[in-house]
Amino acid sequence: MTDTNDFNKQVIAEFRANGGKGSGMFEGVPLLLLTTKGAKSGQPRVSPLIHVTDGDRLVIMASKGGAPTHPDWYHNIVANPEVTVEVGTETFPARAEIAAEPERTRLVDAVAEIWPPLRQYEQNTERTMPVITLTRV
Repeated sequence: MTDTNDFNKQVIAEFRANGGKGSGMFEGVPLLLLTTKGAKSGQPRVSPLIHVTDGDRLVIMASKGGAPTHPDWYHNIVANPEVTVEVGTETFPARAEIAAEPERTRLVDAVAEIWPPLRQYEQNTERTMPVITLTRV
């Protein structure tokens, strides 16, 4: 098990135990849990992610802390955009879509407003970090 997986498991457990609220570095930050279907395994995968709201959609970023590669969950939604979202104590199915420009830049700015470290993540990588919208189905 990697340190990242251990960390994510702890965040997921705290999220569920605290009625959908984060703690520690995520206290007061809007979090959601995204369940995707593994692109290769077909198994469910849960990822805790920071989000913002854009109208009736939720917005997440495939930042991976500025790593040079996209997170696994991003590849999962490319393969299967039908996902499950947990926000607060609510769970619902959603459809994930990758935002295109100029909407992408507008949404990056919205995420950076609530999570300023995102700007450092952008500087840490040469890749364009995808922005994903989640629409309830």
